[in-house]
Amino acid sequence: MAESVIKFGTDGWRAIMNDTFILSNVRIVAQAIADYIKAEDLGEKGIVIGYDTRFFAERFAQECASIMVGNGVPVFMPRRALPTPLTAFSIKVYGAAGAIMLTASHNPPEYNGIKFIPEYAGPASPEITGKIEGFIAQIIASGRILQAPIEGASLVRDIDPYTEYVKQISSLIDFDRLRQKKLRIILDPMFGAGQGLMDKVLVQAGCAVDTIHNFRDTLFGGSYPDPSEKHLTELRDRVLKSEADLGLALDGDADRFGAIDHDGTYITANQVLSLVAVHLLKNRGVKGCLVRTVATTHLLDEIARDYGTEVVETPVGFKYIAQVMMERPVVVGGEESGGLSILGHIPEKDGLLADLLLAEMVAYEEKSLSDILAEIYGKYGRFYTTRLDLHLAADKKDEVLKSLRDNPPADISGDKVAEVRTVDGIKLVLESGDWLLARPSGTEPLVRIYIESRDTARFSALESYASKVIAS
Repeated sequence: MAESVIKFGTDGWRAIMNDTFILSNVRIVAQAIADYIKAEDLGEKGIVIGYDTRFFAERFAQECASIMVGNGVPVFMPRRALPTPLTAFSIKVYGAAGAIMLTASHNPPEYNGIKFIPEYAGPASPEITGKIEGFIAQIIASGRILQAPIEGASLVRDIDPYTEYVKQISSLIDFDRLRQKKLRIILDPMFGAGQGLMDKVLVQAGCAVDTIHNFRDTLFGGSYPDPSEKHLTELRDRVLKSEADLGLALDGDADRFGAIDHDGTYITANQVLSLVAVHLLKNRGVKGCLVRTVATTHLLDEIARDYGTEVVETPVGFKYIAQVMMERPVVVGGEESGGLSILGHIPEKDGLLADLLLAEMVAYEEKSLSDILAEIYGKYGRFYTTRLDLHLAADKKDEVLKSLRDNPPADISGDKVAEVRTVDGIKLVLESGDWLLARPSGTEPLVRIYIESRDTARFSALESYASKVIAS
C-alpha cells in the first residue's frame, strides 16, 4: 500500500492524516532520507528536523528523529514549531546535510506533509527527489527500518536559530529606515509556525505590531492557513478599524505571504513580486536577473526590460527558481502562488522576508502599496490576471493539452498566437503580449488555466475561450 500512496509532488509528499499520512509511512520516508544522505556521504553532518503547528506535528518530528538516530545521523531539533524558511536557513547555521520539514503548508488542517531540503537550503531538485523515491521503493520491498530512542540520545541537539536568522534578515532589510517610519502593522500568522517569530522581527524593526491568530489552533480557526484574499477578511477589517499602514500575513509554515494595504485592498502575489522587483532595482540598486515561473505575471518582463536586465522563465515550482538562484545573481525570484526570495538569501521561499520587504518599501517610498502600484501601472500598463480550474477526466485532460500543443489556434478573437511555449504545460503567447497557460493538475481531474491581459475586453475573450473551447 505504501508504495502507491507515497508520491512526491511539487514540494514533497502531502496526504490526509489518519488515512495515508500515518506513522508507518512517515518512517518509510524518513528512512529513505537517511539512506539518501548516507549514500551521498553526508550522514555525519546531521540533519535539521522542523515542523509546523499541525495536529500531531511534534510526534511525527520525533518519529523522524528516532529514525535518524537509528541510522547514526545527528539530529538538530527545535523545541517549537519552526517556519520552513527558518528550517532551511538552519541547515546553513549548523552545517547540516539538509533538513526534514513536516508541513502541509497552506493546505486544510486534515493534511500533513513531509519534504527534504538539501544542504543548499532550497527545495529538493527532481533528481534528488527521484533518488529518495528509489530508496522508498527499496525500503517497502525489504521492510528495513532502523530506529532508536531519542530520549537522552547524544546524537540529538536542541536548537533555536532565531537569533542567527534575524542577523541574516537584518543584512537584507533596512531596519534603520523602518525604525524611522514606525509603521503600524496588523500581523496574521494564521495560527501557523510564524507566530511568536514574525511579530518579534517587526518589533525589532521598530514597527508597532498588533497580532491576530497568534496561538496554536490545529483546526486553523475552522478554515485553513492560506493567505489568499478570501481568508484574510478579518485581517482586512482590523487594518481598516485601526487605520494601520499595512496588514501582513503568513501561511501555515510561513513560506508564503499575504498583504492588505491601508485601505483594505488585497495585494496579489503577482503585484507583490512586481512591487518588490521595482523596489530592489530602483531604491536599492540590486543587480541581477528576475526569475518567474511560467504562470507568473509578465509585468516582471516589462520591469526587467526597463532596467536593462532579463527575465528567466521556469516551470511551476520554487525548486526551479532555486536552481537559477544558485547559478547566477537573481534580484528576486517568485511565483504567482505566493513565494519569493531575493539575492543574498537562501534559495527557498520566505514569507517573513517578503512581508518585511513590503514594509521596507512603504518606508522608502512614504506611499501606500496601492499608490506605488498605480505608478507602476502608469509606467508599464495594467495587467489583469486570473486562474480557472476546469474539471476534466484524465483522458480528456490529455486530449485537451495534446490538441493545444499540436494544433494551437491561429488566433483568439483576432489576436494572433505568436508563440507556443512548452516549458510547463502549454502556453499560448499572443501578438498583443497577452497569454494563456494550460497545465494539468497532478493530483486532481483538473486543468488549470492561467490568463493575463492588459485589456479588459481581450481578457474576457481569453476567459471565454478557456471556458468554452478548452472545456468543451
